[in-house]
Amino acid sequence: MRPVAAGLLCAAALSLPLPALSADAFTDAMQAAYVPYRAALFRTNGKSQEEAAKAVEQAQQAWQALRRQVGTKPPPPYERDAKFDATLAQVATVYERAAGEVRANQLSAAHETLEAVRGLLAELRQSNNVVVFSDAMNAYHAQMEHLLEDGSKALTDDAAWMEWMARVGVLEYLGGALRSNAPAALLADADFEAHLKAVQGSVAALRSASLAHDATAVREALGKLKGPYSRMFLKFG
Repeated sequence: MRPVAAGLLCAAALSLPLPALSADAFTDAMQAAYVPYRAALFRTNGKSQEEAAKAVEQAQQAWQALRRQVGTKPPPPYERDAKFDATLAQVATVYERAAGEVRANQLSAAHETLEAVRGLLAELRQSNNVVVFSDAMNAYHAQMEHLLEDGSKALTDDAAWMEWMARVGVLEYLGGALRSNAPAALLADADFEAHLKAVQGSVAALRSASLAHDATAVREALGKLKGPYSRMFLKFG
């Protein structure tokens, strides 16, 4: 699937009415275990092996505790999911692999390995009709990564610029969806508001540069997308 099409599908999905952000104890516990996961993802994107190792260990311990808590019987609303146990085991395997990569001081490899957890948990929730704010963050992240990957080769001619503007528009929409999909508790948090404005501001800068047809400014704006998102993801994602 072309990146712009994938982004448009994400945007369309987020425009639909959403079920409760969390209506069961297991999803709440899984989201609690997601907090140290986000820290592990953030630290493996840095340069300190010690900090990365500690963060991955804490995430791994949180996941192990969650698996002990749930036991062998999938809780509602996951009780009919035949892949439930296998998914939990896959996440544990990802953590084991990432921990080994950190021990070998392969932080970039560990970071890429840990990205799989995001997808596995999202698929688990989606298969069971469970939606949380992290899904909006994941949709934005996926489109952002497509733009970062393709930015240098997408600005070659007028036709490419037109497609590029459409893709930037998708990111702008998904940035807006971060607000519309946030629960009331987050919307009332001044720190959340500050992080959200930083993310949306980075997209606005990219849009302005793209409208100006300024490839140099576009590349500069692309370089400033990941920082605001990463900081927001670490704390709220």
